[in-house]
Amino acid sequence: MKVIHLSYSDIAGGAARAAYRIHQSLRFSDIDSRMRVVEASSGNCTVDAPSTTREKQMFALRRKVGSQWRRVMKTDNPIEHSPACLPSRWSRWLTRSNVDLVHLHWINYEMMSIADIGRLTQPTVWTLHDMWGFCGAEHYADDFRWRDGYLRGNRPAHESGFDLNRWTWRRKKKYWRRPFPLVAASRWMGQCVHQSALMREWPVTVIPYPIDTQVWQPVDRRVARQLLNLPLDARLVLFGAIGGEQDPRKGFDLLREALLRLRGRVERLELAVFGQSTPMKPLDLGFPLHYTGHLHDDVSLRLLYSAADAVVVPSRLEAFGQTASEAHACGTPVVAFAIGGLTDIVEHRRTGYLADAFDVEELAAGIEWVLENDEQHQRLRSAARERACALWSPEVVAKQYLQVYDAAVESFHREGHASRGPIPSSHEGRIGAG
Repeated sequence: MKVIHLSYSDIAGGAARAAYRIHQSLRFSDIDSRMRVVEASSGNCTVDAPSTTREKQMFALRRKVGSQWRRVMKTDNPIEHSPACLPSRWSRWLTRSNVDLVHLHWINYEMMSIADIGRLTQPTVWTLHDMWGFCGAEHYADDFRWRDGYLRGNRPAHESGFDLNRWTWRRKKKYWRRPFPLVAASRWMGQCVHQSALMREWPVTVIPYPIDTQVWQPVDRRVARQLLNLPLDARLVLFGAIGGEQDPRKGFDLLREALLRLRGRVERLELAVFGQSTPMKPLDLGFPLHYTGHLHDDVSLRLLYSAADAVVVPSRLEAFGQTASEAHACGTPVVAFAIGGLTDIVEHRRTGYLADAFDVEELAAGIEWVLENDEQHQRLRSAARERACALWSPEVVAKQYLQVYDAAVESFHREGHASRGPIPSSHEGRIGAG
């Protein structure tokens, strides 16, 4: 089976890394899998990207034009918004190719339009890395408009101006006539799909993100700390997110409140933050902080996870939580809120601790519990590693994807190619279309 993965990037960002790992897992299982991306950083020969200056400039221009749409609307939602309205040649290129199945991932920044997705004429599977597929233009939403449909009367009070989300949602409803198989990385995301007004009739399978447990495995804690120049005797808590303290969805403010409550309760407590360089005015939490900056290679991240006594993931919203699964693969317990995909990763009081959502006192108690007893801590580390190998190893995840692929191809041919034929062209980008 020839599979082509479409993703904006291969390893830049959480969704891209997940797509790349899925692709690699399939190749480990002898599937003819390739990736087609706009931005390539992995250097892998099975990842294809624009090679000419003209192509690169065109994709950069598309991304810039797409970003301007955000200005037509005022909203308190700081999350990325993608109208996906610029037509592209992807559907025509795929029609001429000899691939057996198209696997969509994060294809925003105007890589593909909503109509492009509706015009795909091959068996197609789509892994949803966030909520964009069933929302409007936003990639995550706190309100429940995505459940009820984007109507004129249910627009949230914090939005004004042109209703970009409603316009985008209505175009999805117009162009996505034939449901195809979806994959959610967590039970929470799968439940969201079933509850959504747009995709509740689409078939969805829950398959976790894979991680190569032969690469991501524990390193002796003392050795890891020596290599990273971290204190050898500290009780080291690790927090990591792209943007560090700056992304409200990652919940650093909640972690800060929890850590302030631990002053005087946990001896030798120190915090390491990756994904951010040392700020001009470092926080004063009453104990040392270490900023590691942006770590782009797996070796450095593996050392950092292994160096930590606990990884804290205080996210307010998380579709899966690869930071948590990477930590577990390196044998490190995770403390998190019991939200989103994190409930699929952390097994409460066996591989870490799940606190009630946004209860900072319980988050603090969870950190304290993980660190309080050396014998218990060793059991947590062993169980975390065992869970990673059992659930997220490439061969385990690839087998599940192959089942989805086979079912998608069988269903496609059973229904007949004509029923999934291309949708006639239209001026999709015109305001008010659909």
